Amino acid sequence: MQDGVERLGTIYFIRHGQTAWNAEGRLQGGRDTDLNAQGEAQAAAVAERLAAAAGPALAAAEFVASPLKRTRRTMEILRATLGLPPEAYRTDPRLREIGFGSWEGSTWAEIRRRDPAGAAGRDRDRWHYRPPGLGAESYAGLVERVGPMIAALERDTVIVAHGGVARAALVALGHLDIYAAPRLGIRQGEVLILEPGGWRWA
Repeated sequence: MQDGVERLGTIYFIRHGQTAWNAEGRLQGGRDTDLNAQGEAQAAAVAERLAAAAGPALAAAEFVASPLKRTRRTMEILRATLGLPPEAYRTDPRLREIGFGSWEGSTWAEIRRRDPAGAAGRDRDRWHYRPPGLGAESYAGLVERVGPMIAALERDTVIVAHGGVARAALVALGHLDIYAAPRLGIRQGEVLILEPGGWRWA
């Protein structure tokens, strides 16, 4: 377990809604994919879960999203459903999804056929393995950019980002170790609550 960054407020973390590539099991990483109809429905539904989880604190919360289209669309649908101005939030490039390099656009089955040595290397060490290709990152590298962003938040915050970013945040906050974090499923349409003392699903 890493020493967690010091935070006083609560983070309400929401993974973007489903995309066509999610439905097909394809790695997206830095690719700028958009929501499908299921993803749009998830974005609207998660607004109700967020409102129930945050209660009155939501009125004073900050809203921050990854700059990728699938996260911005999720945020804007969520905010509209809550009766808030859809575009009144900020983006932070440090919340971009982990880069998968030349693996992006492929399913795991395709990767295991095309790059069995690389897939085996990742299986051995999911936290430190970096896939081949331009823009690829390891989870260890990802937490180096996500951790400072999380540490700089000054009040309760709603974050709409990606599964990999959620795993990095859990490690940065000291809530999970580097073995458990990359194996945790981050569900779409749910609210992950990150508090100073721990984490839970809403």
